[in-house]
Amino acid sequence: MTTPGRFPEPYGQGSGANLADILERVLDKGIVIAGDIRINLLDIELLTIKLRLVIASVDKAKEMGIDWWETDPALSSRARRSELAKENAELRERLAELETGRQEETGRSLETGRQQQGADRQREADRPHREAP
Repeated sequence: MTTPGRFPEPYGQGSGANLADILERVLDKGIVIAGDIRINLLDIELLTIKLRLVIASVDKAKEMGIDWWETDPALSSRARRSELAKENAELRERLAELETGRQEETGRSLETGRQQQGADRQREADRPHREAP
């Protein structure tokens, strides 16, 4: 309200809308800011940047289906534990495969050694014995 000889009051003073109210409204409803930046030289597109900014409360974001922070290990301890558990399981599986391969290889080596010993004995038995003069 203005009176003759007085300037109007600045926004936020006496108008009933302060920063906290505005922030509450924005977070409750959410706001989307979208824009594209294109850099062209002689009708040749050199660079395109597409910007999408969503400002909302966590609850509102979840309602919209946005929950990337729950699966980002840098932002969620639950996601970090999940990632470590997955890595641990992969390493255990790999170790089991290596141990199985090593056991099979050791078994093959033992079998090859036994076969070699048997072949040596057979050659020894088949070789004519020379009598000493």
